Amino acid sequence: MPNRSFSLAVAFLMLLILYACSPNNTTVDNSFKKYFDDNKVEGCFGMWDNGQNQFTIYNLPRFRDSAYLPASTFKVVNSLIALHTGRIFSDTLVIPWDGQKRWLESWNKDMNMKEAFALSNVGYYQEVARRIGKDTMQVWLDSLKYGTRKITTSIDSFWLDNSLKITADEQLGLMKKLYFKQLTFNARSQEIVKGLMMREGNANYKLSYKTGWGFLPNGNPLGWVVGWIEENQHVYFFTMNVESKNPKADLIPIRMNIMKGILKQMGFFEGKK
Repeated sequence: MPNRSFSLAVAFLMLLILYACSPNNTTVDNSFKKYFDDNKVEGCFGMWDNGQNQFTIYNLPRFRDSAYLPASTFKVVNSLIALHTGRIFSDTLVIPWDGQKRWLESWNKDMNMKEAFALSNVGYYQEVARRIGKDTMQVWLDSLKYGTRKITTSIDSFWLDNSLKITADEQLGLMKKLYFKQLTFNARSQEIVKGLMMREGNANYKLSYKTGWGFLPNGNPLGWVVGWIEENQHVYFFTMNVESKNPKADLIPIRMNIMKGILKQMGFFEGKK
């Protein structure tokens, strides 16, 4: 009996220690719902405050558990693999236009990676993926544990056609590792892609992100924004996706309006964070 009592006391003490070391660092903020409702979309948003080790999340189940095609957010990984393996030796390397007319006129010309990333040029990155090749691409998807890691269709479209899927939570983890250059790529490649992510900034903030737009198997359009914002030498990582039941919905302005609306509500853009 004394031994049993001692064991119970130790077990109770361990539970107390475990509880003390596992604080709840996640805040679910349903006030963000209005941004999605106002734009007639569903979706989720998550932010990691790296300085305070705090999550702020809207629609936790979707953020954590629901996987979707990455669409053009995959250009982050596509760029990293191409640069690290030498398939593309620099973000200034020009790939000639293949002559195929695409829906966005600005894509229909020769351009380098820096331009193609900013314009989200599908044709450019399809050629990048072909140069990488399926076997090499698969090795890196497995190494990164990127989403479902599946290439079940063509090497130049698997991130666009629902072959590959990833959660918003996994996207956020990728952003954090890229920022701190903790991915399994050389430092140069990660630094170049970090530079490609930088989209706007001033004395108050720096905003880095990549967008994505694709269609789910049910025909609903899906939009992504993934990245980070820096203010006063602190970094905050975020990911967001939006989905519309209207197949003709223009998610290009919608996704940015929602993302910036949420960030503004959280106090960003004024250099006061």
